[in-house]
Amino acid sequence: MSNAILSLKDVSYSYPDGTSALNDCSLTIRRGMRTAVMGANGAGKTTMFLHLNGILRSSAGDIQWEGTSLDYSRDGMRELRSRVGLVFQNPDSQLFSASVREDVSFGPMNLGLPKNVVRKRVEEALLSVGMAESADKPVHNLSYGQKKRVCIAGVLAMEPEVLVLDEPMAGLDAAMQEELTVVLERLHAAGMTIIIATHDLDFAYGWADEAIVLQRGRLLAQGNAADVLLRPEVQTELGSSPLVAEITRSLALTGMAVRVNGYLPRSRSELLKAISEFHRQENEQ
Repeated sequence: MSNAILSLKDVSYSYPDGTSALNDCSLTIRRGMRTAVMGANGAGKTTMFLHLNGILRSSAGDIQWEGTSLDYSRDGMRELRSRVGLVFQNPDSQLFSASVREDVSFGPMNLGLPKNVVRKRVEEALLSVGMAESADKPVHNLSYGQKKRVCIAGVLAMEPEVLVLDEPMAGLDAAMQEELTVVLERLHAAGMTIIIATHDLDFAYGWADEAIVLQRGRLLAQGNAADVLLRPEVQTELGSSPLVAEITRSLALTGMAVRVNGYLPRSRSELLKAISEFHRQENEQ
C-alpha cells in the first residue's frame, strides 16, 4: 500500500501465559490518515498497538517504519517513541507526576532537550488539548476526561508523527467525547497520523478515513472505512452495522435517496443535512 508509515508483516506474538494475541498479522498504516482499529475483545488491538512503538517485540514477523525494520536498540527505541506516541486506555496507567505540567514535561525532558524547549513544548501541548489553564493543578484532582487530555498532551510534547490511542472514548460522556473529537480533528488537520482502537462502530464510520478489523489476531479487513464497515463479514464479526448506514438504507427504500456531495452520509450531522437538502430540492420542484 502506498504512503505506508507503519507496517506489520506476518507478525505473531504470544504472552508468557501462552495466550496467542497476534497470528501472522499483516497490515499497513498510511501517513496522514485517520485509522480506526476494530475487533472483538481479544482480537489483538491493544497488543498490536504495543508493537507499534516497541513496548512489545514480536516472536515472528517484521514491523517496519517507512519500509525499514524497527531498531530495538536503546537509541532506536528512543527515536521510535519520539515518532510514535501511545495513549493508553486508562489514564491512571500513564500519569504518575504530581502536577499536570510535571507529567507533560517528563517525555521531552527524557529526550535531553533544553529547558526552554521543554517549556515551549509543554505549553503548546497543553494548549492544543485545552488544558493550558490547568497546568499547575494536581493530577489527582482532575476529572477522568481531563486526565485523558493530559495523557494526550504528554505524548504531543514529544512531537510525534503518529498518535496511537487505545479506546480514547471509553469512560467519557457524550460531551467529553465531542470535546476529544474536536482535539483529534485539530491534530489531524495539522498533519498528524492518528490511529484509534474503538468498539464504537458509529464513531468509526463517521470519523475514520480507513478501518482495520482484526479477528483472533489476524487481519480480517482493511481499507476505506466507508466500504470496510459495510462489508457483511465485518458486520458479522462486529455484531452490528453503522446506524447512519441503516437509516440511509431504510430511507432509500421509501424513495428518499439522500447524499452529501454525491456520497452516502456517514455521521448524524451529515444525515440530517442530507435529509434537509432532499426536502429542499423536493419543494423546489
